[in-house]
Amino acid sequence: MSSFENLRIVDNFYQTSLYFPMPTVVISTLCEDGQTNLGPYSLVQPYYVAGKDYYSMLLECRNSSNTAQNILRTGKCAINFVEDDRKSFKECVKLSWPGDKPEDKMPKCNFKLEKGLMQEENPDEIRPLVVSDAFQVIECTWMSALDGADQDRPGNLNGYEPPYHDFNGITSKFGAHFILRVDKILMKKKYADAIINGVRGRDFPRVPIDFGYRDSKNFWYCRRSRMIPELLPIRKQSLESVRYAADRADDQVKFTDDALQMILNVPRVFLPLVLKGCVDWARENNVTLITAKEMQIINDKRAKEKAKKK
Repeated sequence: MSSFENLRIVDNFYQTSLYFPMPTVVISTLCEDGQTNLGPYSLVQPYYVAGKDYYSMLLECRNSSNTAQNILRTGKCAINFVEDDRKSFKECVKLSWPGDKPEDKMPKCNFKLEKGLMQEENPDEIRPLVVSDAFQVIECTWMSALDGADQDRPGNLNGYEPPYHDFNGITSKFGAHFILRVDKILMKKKYADAIINGVRGRDFPRVPIDFGYRDSKNFWYCRRSRMIPELLPIRKQSLESVRYAADRADDQVKFTDDALQMILNVPRVFLPLVLKGCVDWARENNVTLITAKEMQIINDKRAKEKAKKK
């Protein structure tokens, strides 16, 4: 006998059939008159994270929403991450009512807006403003060519007719998915410094996590109290396993055992990237054998590059 109940799967199952924690973000887009519209969303997550020519996020939303219609028209948006406080969350909920027009809701919006870095670097390219109160912002461009979605057009506010795309653009009568290229990541200084210098528990931003509309009365979310660290297990690789990878990193640049001893603690998933960096340095400096001496020079170079970013 199973210890679980079989819960019926219905529309918006992530809200109605699951306890599913999600981020609370505010998407800024450009209206037809050039004004910025804000809409809160939770169905947003990383999409392309490695191995592509660019990185991307995925946004899911109603295709009739102001956000979707603006992205279909301009292809530009910004994902604003607001901090966890009741005032900001009330503002998000206030902006979330379906059907509200930008010209009606935005004059009542209390979020402060400013130009993003993409706008500053490209003055002739009009971009949506970003939320000044956000602790981080991802400025994005919709990759409309994927899945043939570049033929999708705004204007159908009562639902779109088939055919539909599989994963980008208009994906159902009332739904849309947008693969958004990450153009820039903007972050307030104290949080950027923490990432560069090493994050401690007190350095994490307070981030609201919501569970979506679970009833007809309330929008539920939880507040973060404090971050709790859990030490990663140390899994030291054997010299033989690192040697196996090093011997295949390049046909000319080779490594001594004492050099490889210095990277035994590198997680296996990152080892090829580390070895490639060593090989690139060796080729730039006409070195064909990397010993512990050269490995120390490479490590010192990485430390200096990291210090410059502070």
